[in-house]
Amino acid sequence: MAATQNDAVVQEENEYLRHYGFRDETEYSEVQKGLSEATVRYISKSKGEPDWMLEKRLAAYKTFVSKPTPKWGADLSKIDYNDIYYYLKPNAGKSDSWADVPEDIKRTFDKLGVPEAERKFFAGAEAQYDSEVVYHHVKEELEKQGVIFTDTDTAVKKYPELVRKYFSTIIPPTDNKYAALNTAVWSGGSFIYVPKGVKVAMPLQAYFRINAEKAGQFERTLIIADEGADVTYIEGCTAPIYISSSLHSAVVEIVVHKDAHVRYVTVQNWSKNVYNLVTQRAYAYENAHMEWLDANIGSKTNMKYPSIFLKGRGGKGDILSIAVAGENQVQDSGGKVYHLAPNTTSQIISKSVSKGSGVASYRGLVHIDRRATNSISAVKCDALLLDDKAKTNTYPYNEIYADDALVSHEAAVGKLGDDELFYLMSRGMKEDDAIATIVLGFIDPLVRALPLEYSLELKRLIKLDTTNSVG
Repeated sequence: MAATQNDAVVQEENEYLRHYGFRDETEYSEVQKGLSEATVRYISKSKGEPDWMLEKRLAAYKTFVSKPTPKWGADLSKIDYNDIYYYLKPNAGKSDSWADVPEDIKRTFDKLGVPEAERKFFAGAEAQYDSEVVYHHVKEELEKQGVIFTDTDTAVKKYPELVRKYFSTIIPPTDNKYAALNTAVWSGGSFIYVPKGVKVAMPLQAYFRINAEKAGQFERTLIIADEGADVTYIEGCTAPIYISSSLHSAVVEIVVHKDAHVRYVTVQNWSKNVYNLVTQRAYAYENAHMEWLDANIGSKTNMKYPSIFLKGRGGKGDILSIAVAGENQVQDSGGKVYHLAPNTTSQIISKSVSKGSGVASYRGLVHIDRRATNSISAVKCDALLLDDKAKTNTYPYNEIYADDALVSHEAAVGKLGDDELFYLMSRGMKEDDAIATIVLGFIDPLVRALPLEYSLELKRLIKLDTTNSVG
């Protein structure tokens, strides 16, 4: 019986590595390693950018240099910024036909299921390989409705008025060190504009892949939902496994205009040698609704706190967060909501699972301004510890300045129960399967909020990461 169970463990681990741990031998036409003003100028020149974008980059670089590495949260002191590739351009150019993508890159995304997912489920898809978008396609009916879905590099040249109006206005470079870094060296990412009243029935999708060792990926995503518009955007992230560490530092800016709705879904499965340092923020105006669905399974160190600024009367914000901290992982995540107008409502729900030396921390903020009369906010944090070594932390901050605000915070920590395990195993389950069943039941309310194909994939990833299959 023991040999059979070990065989199953090895099979599960091999399956994980086959899907996510593989790497490809790819040739790059342009390479830039080390961080300096010359690096920033090189990236901008290589992309043929207008002067106004170069000026933004250079100002952001100065901000990055002037800001110290954050001392709170995870330990970031070992990041060597001069030992990172800031720009890796694959030989492949961007294509809107999957058949034209080079075979080595195509195999990568075929393994990840990107083209299949697009054909079956998505209204549009985009695939970024290291620093550049290599595939992009939007269904014709969306283009007829005036929906813009392209990579951000193309948007700078093709839609400069829209980009200049919003770029760095939601998250300025001065916000934090890594927002400054991204603004200085950004490459790729998604640009979406949904016109007034247009409701995109199927999700738009992007997949981000770090392939090279010591690579940095710094995509920049900007989404604008005009009045009454509706859109769902889903991103997935993977990287191969190397001994040395990689850096992913993205910025996501979202504008949700009056009566509009945006749902942003992330399934983050970076390998466990990646620092994932991401800044995500949305502005929601009158009666707008913003949703962040944030699942963090991978990375060595993850620091990500999606935030919503409720700037208009009746605005609504929801943040649903899942974090799984396995061996040698730090998952520092959560969310922030700023109530800046009357009759606004928000909800933050966080579910975390810790195993072995893994540490999962919830870090959140609810701010209710004096102007935000009659506002309501609820925060619920649940943590599950799978063994005696696992750790979890909760750092909630509530800033309430409106006398009639209704704010609640609830936190609970539980340990995997021997009785539950015994019951399931007495019914014929192996220990790993019993643990996975308990974990999936714990996070089920959030997984059910995901589109079907992503919920199935997330369940599979969590099963792999919380049993003995993957250390």
